[in-house]
Amino acid sequence: MDIDKRGDVAVVSLGDGPNAVDAPFLADLNKALDEVEADPTVTALVTTASGKHYSNGFDLEFLGGLGDDAMSFLDDTARTLARILTLGMPTAAALNGHAFGAGAMLALAHDVRAQNAERGWFCFPEVDLHMHFMPFQLSLITRKLPGPAIDEAILTGRRYDGTDALAAGIVGASVPPGEVVDAAITLTAPYTGKARDAVGTLKRQLRAETLALLP
Repeated sequence: MDIDKRGDVAVVSLGDGPNAVDAPFLADLNKALDEVEADPTVTALVTTASGKHYSNGFDLEFLGGLGDDAMSFLDDTARTLARILTLGMPTAAALNGHAFGAGAMLALAHDVRAQNAERGWFCFPEVDLHMHFMPFQLSLITRKLPGPAIDEAILTGRRYDGTDALAAGIVGASVPPGEVVDAAITLTAPYTGKARDAVGTLKRQLRAETLALLP
């Protein structure tokens, strides 16, 4: 994963493919977070990608091949989402394309979101895949999605384009593809300039019920 500095904002690119969540993806993401946190000049984090996907969610073939180790990997994923959820700086997901399943959870772990108005869906397809959510995952989704969108997103598997996601309150901006990262940076602006330790502590307090469900 590449890190690009735009002023004092660190922009982490997840990649140019499906960006499916598997062990290498998780390791690379945590390494990028390590680098961002180690840089005292960074005041905000934005994650994005190139191509047609932000993240296509769990790599189901990889997950199915883990056997008895699958739950351990899901636990590692939850802890990485929690790390972003409590990061001591403003965070934004710039959804350049599709965010499905675990990719949508990754987007929700950020403080704010901007979405491409011309391409890409935000979607939880679990209902159509005959899958369910772990307690931490469900708490993250229900805490971060606006009330009216919770049942619709979870129980219908609706695919929200940028316009629909903005109307539902899932994202804070729906803009042309070349403006998604800039829009995400703008969304973080009101939250910048605060001490990292204070921000991290307050996030942990605000999200204590969700964090208590971590494995």
